[in-house]
Amino acid sequence: MTDLPDARLKSARLYGILDLGYTDPSQLVEMARRLTAPGGVDVLQLRAKGFSAAEVASFAVPILDVTRAAGVPLLINDHPEVAVAVDADGVHVGQDDAPIAAVRRLLGPHRIVGKSTHSLAQARAAFGEPVDYIGFGPIFATPTKPEYRPIGQTEIATVQTESPFPVFCIGGIKLENLDAVLGAGAQRVVIVSGLLLAEDLGGYLREVRQSLTRSDRNSGHCSPKVQPEPPQGGC
Repeated sequence: MTDLPDARLKSARLYGILDLGYTDPSQLVEMARRLTAPGGVDVLQLRAKGFSAAEVASFAVPILDVTRAAGVPLLINDHPEVAVAVDADGVHVGQDDAPIAAVRRLLGPHRIVGKSTHSLAQARAAFGEPVDYIGFGPIFATPTKPEYRPIGQTEIATVQTESPFPVFCIGGIKLENLDAVLGAGAQRVVIVSGLLLAEDLGGYLREVRQSLTRSDRNSGHCSPKVQPEPPQGGC
């Protein structure tokens, strides 16, 4: 790992999560291949709630072979010690996990550290912490975060403008509401169940990428993509 985290995140637009609430362990590697194929996600996270650290590590090792070949960073949810042990690209932690300063000391400067935030106040608090990005949400109701009230779209632009690092909007975001989220000011999004449950994953990813490209055009700028797309014209 030679690139600093910001170099790997600045052009990332689409963040996927291999969530074992939706995917069987036996399907993880194949799903990782499909998600990180050309035109796929720019960042991938392994989220295995309810599994031991040893189990998470065993899931991560073969997935890393896939993500490294694709050039896509793999982050481990909740387990910084696993991220270090398997040499993953980073970790994502929640509000109630280990203090960010301790996580950063463990991972060092070259691994990615992300943090969940669930309000404007939490996002602003994270701006002063040694993180590389934040997740901001849930934007909409989602079964993966039933304990959190949806925060809606009204503060997306504020967080996006104030943040010193990338902001990934998360929570109930799917193809059918993606344009609205992008129109509210989001530049980066996390999609979970929409991707994992898609009947035609390749087609779903193409439509997501088209929405991202359309948003770039409407905002008057072109953003580079980590994952190449088939030529669409314009950005």
